[in-house]
Amino acid sequence: MTAVALAPLAARPAPLRSAFRFELVKLLSQWRVRVLLLACCIAPAGFVAVVSQQSSLPADTVFGRWMNSTGWSGALVVLAFGCEWALPLLTSLVAGDVFAVEERLGTWRHLMVAVRSPRRIFVAKALASVSVILLLVAALAASGIVGGLASVGNRPLVGLDGHSLSGSAAAAQVLLAWLCVLAPTLAFAAVGLLGSVALGRSPMGLLMPALLAVLLALMQMLPLPVAVRLALPSQAFVAWRGLFTEPAQTGPLVVGIVVALAWAAVATAAAYRIFMRRDFTDMGEDGNGRRVVVAGLLPLAALTAVSVLVVAVATPATGSGIEKAKVERSLATAYGHLYRLQTEELHRPAVTEAQLRTRASCDKGGTPVADVGPGNDWRCVVSWHLPGATQVGSAIYQLDVTADGRYVADGDGPNEVNGFFQVRAPYGDAPNPLWQFDGLVDLLNTPGKD
Repeated sequence: MTAVALAPLAARPAPLRSAFRFELVKLLSQWRVRVLLLACCIAPAGFVAVVSQQSSLPADTVFGRWMNSTGWSGALVVLAFGCEWALPLLTSLVAGDVFAVEERLGTWRHLMVAVRSPRRIFVAKALASVSVILLLVAALAASGIVGGLASVGNRPLVGLDGHSLSGSAAAAQVLLAWLCVLAPTLAFAAVGLLGSVALGRSPMGLLMPALLAVLLALMQMLPLPVAVRLALPSQAFVAWRGLFTEPAQTGPLVVGIVVALAWAAVATAAAYRIFMRRDFTDMGEDGNGRRVVVAGLLPLAALTAVSVLVVAVATPATGSGIEKAKVERSLATAYGHLYRLQTEELHRPAVTEAQLRTRASCDKGGTPVADVGPGNDWRCVVSWHLPGATQVGSAIYQLDVTADGRYVADGDGPNEVNGFFQVRAPYGDAPNPLWQFDGLVDLLNTPGKD
């Protein structure tokens, strides 16, 4: 008999679906992720339910002053807090550790033997971490909405220009706002993947999304040019507020979403490139700072520079985007809407914005100071007309305008218009709409255009 030599069969890589399911189960089995999921399901609802019943509300947070008037404001307060701290922290704890954990446990070789494809390992881990992050975001949103509706109810929501949104309209806008912040969340998750791959078991990889969030928050507070502000990956974390004006200020939001998705793509590609070049047979190989700077941070810096150039060329944005004409128009519009709301709450004769003919005249810091840019030294006089009245009504407001276009108008007389904290509404005591209110300046809109 003649011996026949059989060629060795090449082992096939594990299917991507199996690898993804394996990585997803590993993430969900970690106690840290389970605690995060539990906190996201319980904490927002509890916070909204408790704060909504208090007389002292978080008025410094956008929509915070309306928490005891409508349940939808609670979900938006949770969203605002999540954009500042919670969402970047979630990406740090999930995506920032998904690769580094294999370094700490020394399991890379076992994983390579099981999957037999570095490419599929990377894709499976990236998809699993993004899936968990999306689950946590969904839990935050659902908890905030349920807590608000259960404690206050499905009442109309007052937008950032004073117009009223019905319960169904508010629901649609709230859900859309949560969907819009997924883009910057993915950008921070991609930065977490990059840090986890490039820095290995170093804790700096875990902290990269959180450190980036702190840096961008500081930059957002500065009077940056509009083109620079819109080119930051965190822009959509604040631009969702534009959905609550009429018409919606979608320009900054669309730019922010596009920039955030570009960051997500570039950071993920950089992480993939670093991961595919590593030697899995060398147990001593770990991340280093030079790798993350050259292969990760430099491409992101180049992307930011290109984004600034594109935004500057493609939009009419100039300066800080905050100008006298814009502030006056926004304040007059918001006051007209809110005056009608106060009229309804006090059971006075109905009046329309066209009949009111509201106007605003603003000055920043007196004669020597140019009437542009953010600051807490804006002083405005609002005037309006009532049908059948011979005299023109007027009210004074002090405005604190922040660099991102949001402002707080604080009433400074007359007492019968904006001097009372609360009014008596049909459903009980409610905040006086004209006492203190939030507004939003469209940074991209040019004076004289809607």
